[in-house]
Amino acid sequence: MSPQSVAPAPPRVPEAVHRRRWAVLGVLMLSLLIVVLDNSILNVAVRTIAAPAPTGIGATQSELEWSINSYTLVFAGLLFTSGLLGDRLGRKKVLLFGITVFGIGSALAAFSATPGELIAYRAVMGLGAAFVMPATLAVLMNVFERDEQPKAIGIWAGSVGLAIAIGPITGGILLEHFWWGSIFLVNVPVVILALALMTWLVPDSRDPRPGRVDVPGVLLSVVGLVLLVYGIIRGGELADFTDVTVLAPVLGGLAVLVGFVLHERRSDHPAIDMTYFKKPAFAAAVAAIALVFFALMGVTFFSAFYLQSVRGYSALQSGLLILPLAVAQMVFSPRARLVVDRFGAKAICTAGMLLVALGLAAFALFDASTPVWVLEVVFFLQGAGMAHIMPPVTVAIMQTLPREKAGSGSAINNTFRQVGGALGVAVLGSVLSSTYRGEIEGHLGAVPAALRATAGESVEATLAVAEKLGPAGRDLVAPAYDAFLGAMHVTAVASAAIAVAGAAVVAAFLPGRTPAAPGEGPADGAPRTAVPATGGEAGESARR
Repeated sequence: MSPQSVAPAPPRVPEAVHRRRWAVLGVLMLSLLIVVLDNSILNVAVRTIAAPAPTGIGATQSELEWSINSYTLVFAGLLFTSGLLGDRLGRKKVLLFGITVFGIGSALAAFSATPGELIAYRAVMGLGAAFVMPATLAVLMNVFERDEQPKAIGIWAGSVGLAIAIGPITGGILLEHFWWGSIFLVNVPVVILALALMTWLVPDSRDPRPGRVDVPGVLLSVVGLVLLVYGIIRGGELADFTDVTVLAPVLGGLAVLVGFVLHERRSDHPAIDMTYFKKPAFAAAVAAIALVFFALMGVTFFSAFYLQSVRGYSALQSGLLILPLAVAQMVFSPRARLVVDRFGAKAICTAGMLLVALGLAAFALFDASTPVWVLEVVFFLQGAGMAHIMPPVTVAIMQTLPREKAGSGSAINNTFRQVGGALGVAVLGSVLSSTYRGEIEGHLGAVPAALRATAGESVEATLAVAEKLGPAGRDLVAPAYDAFLGAMHVTAVASAAIAVAGAAVVAAFLPGRTPAAPGEGPADGAPRTAVPATGGEAGESARR
């Protein structure tokens, strides 16, 4: 049969939706931007919030940690459930609900009078964000044809890099001119704009045959994830994963999640079909997501202390210094599909993971006088590595599942990323803290006994005690810097080892280059042929 006689595959996306697909992607990126940006903004403001009123609200170190962790706990615990609800109720409805709740939580957080209020309103923001992030990717999968999905996912992933970079910059500018609550209040006008654009542009879609709700599965997933993430956070706070208050929730969460898997395998209407994890491409992609965020969130944690405490840069300057990481992601993420088409996902993702590992390992060579241009090159390489990991593995996850299950696939992608990131901060933060404590203890002999435990907690704590002691504390400054650099070097090596493990997983299980299947859809730039759907396909299109 000649090529001319092969009928083109009918478009799966209605023509009216196809025409506005890039505008829809812009709205999705705006929604994703404020959700991701908000976490990076808060990291800049913690010192201001800790100050007594009227500058801040006098939050303690533990209260500051929980203002971050309450968001993470609710967000991670509900990601999977929100994806399922999006498939069942409609992704646009879930997206509108999530962004509205996020906006309300932001407004309330801005005017918090006490640390307890801030922690509670941050949890409300986490609730909203849990419904936004999976829905953005699920909507994307339903407005782009299969051949354009890798490009769209690359742009979607690049917006995450943009948010990570502009968060500290935006936060620094706001704190220089306004009160601390402005870092939350700035979300409100963006939310209002996003709501208007979503209502106008974003089409609704859902699973046309959702089946019965797997109530036990949903409850098990929420309980298991909340317990696991709480235990991880608690371990990071204590820098001790053997404490009973850490082991109990971690082991309990793992036990509940094992029960969830067993239940899903036996259920005739599972919340997620566990057979997907038997597919090497899917399982390897999920593992890669978790491992790369484990390594990168850990290094983000200690690089902030390195830049601000050891190098003396302000929060705004530190934000500007990581711009190369965001620029690399924005430049390379949308183009990752081109090199994947040429060399295959296995080769590109493996190279990306090794590049990330190289960037992480470089921190083991940094000291207090490392030239700034070296830092910029390393951040750029890390961003380039991430840009060649995130889009291909996200495509592998999302295209493994049927389009009707896009919400579930997005939820799995984001859940593993969030848990991996939380583990990275907790575990690598614990490595940093325990190594630092061991290095600095020998230099605390002149510190009053009542202050020794506090002084050994972190480089910030040591420097704060040194400042309280006045001239007597000057001898602590240089040892504190040296102890931190030694701890950072150990943590950097551990981070790099995790990234190398991720590269090994990808190289072993992610599929290599495969030729494009004929008739999968029109290529980029190809004309769309209007082919009327028939039978069940027409009904399915109408429902979407």
